[in-house]
Amino acid sequence: MHLIKRFLAGYTDNFLVALTLWPAASLVLTLPILAYLYHRDGRLKFVSVVSTYLAVLYILGLGCFTLYPLPDGSTGLGFTYGVPWQLDPLEPLRDFAREGISILPQIAFNVVFFIPLGFIAGRLLRWGFIPSVLVGFLTSCLIELAQGTGLFGVYAYAYRTCDVDDVIYNTTGAALGWLCAAALSAILPPGALADADDITHKPGFVRRSVAFWLDMLLVGLITTVACGAIGLVLRNTPELAFLADESWSATVAFASFALVEGLLPALHGGSTPGGGFVRMSCETKLRTGARRAVFYVVRLVVLGAAWFYYPFALPMLALFFIITRHMPYDFL
Repeated sequence: MHLIKRFLAGYTDNFLVALTLWPAASLVLTLPILAYLYHRDGRLKFVSVVSTYLAVLYILGLGCFTLYPLPDGSTGLGFTYGVPWQLDPLEPLRDFAREGISILPQIAFNVVFFIPLGFIAGRLLRWGFIPSVLVGFLTSCLIELAQGTGLFGVYAYAYRTCDVDDVIYNTTGAALGWLCAAALSAILPPGALADADDITHKPGFVRRSVAFWLDMLLVGLITTVACGAIGLVLRNTPELAFLADESWSATVAFASFALVEGLLPALHGGSTPGGGFVRMSCETKLRTGARRAVFYVVRLVVLGAAWFYYPFALPMLALFFIITRHMPYDFL
């Protein structure tokens, strides 16, 4: 027990760094996480949300425990000399003969530290045994490579040991984690996943917001690619050189927006690309003919305002939805 306490005491700062980074990382990853859970489950489940954010904390801890603390200064470890690679898988036997059981906490830690990764892969991501073990192996290889190359060349020399035995221990831990997930699933089966036809026509504000965020990423991508291609053509066409001031870029952005939020959902039962991913349709009731056309025009205007004036429009839309449980265009 004394050996374990002494060993873990050296990692207190690493854990604190992971906890410090967790809120910021969780905030940045909130929309991708919600999009993933809506796509996988068809709804938000409390257990899935908590499990996912704990997985974020674990991944941060994985990075902090294996790469932190970083070298400081301009001389010394990582700057003027480094730690040699350890590529002999039998080295632990010689360490045990030389140091005895004092090496066991380090070995146990390398195994235990990757058990959550295998558990996450098996339980949260629903991966099979081979993919789960493979991701443990590749993650460990990536960490060891980062350690052995001075964080991929950031430092001139390796500041931590790249050890082949760590890869073996880590991979073993991932395998044990998957087995734990399989044992838990036998006792407490995970919830059913959403099927291909699980589309809601009464989405909440959070799901709508996540879909809108995904759609705006697509609009930004289309706009960037289209503007780049058009700009390239204009700069190389003397007859059109007067248009090369990019004054047309707003038109391209609007056309991309109308495509993603108007034409595509009208052709796909009310599901935008982002809406389709989070399993929702914007058409909350059946509309046909001119009424459906007016619905999409008004929806474009409302969402366009939310896009261009989001600091004011989004809070107003959120308040409107809280009061009415609908978006303005849903009443058409």
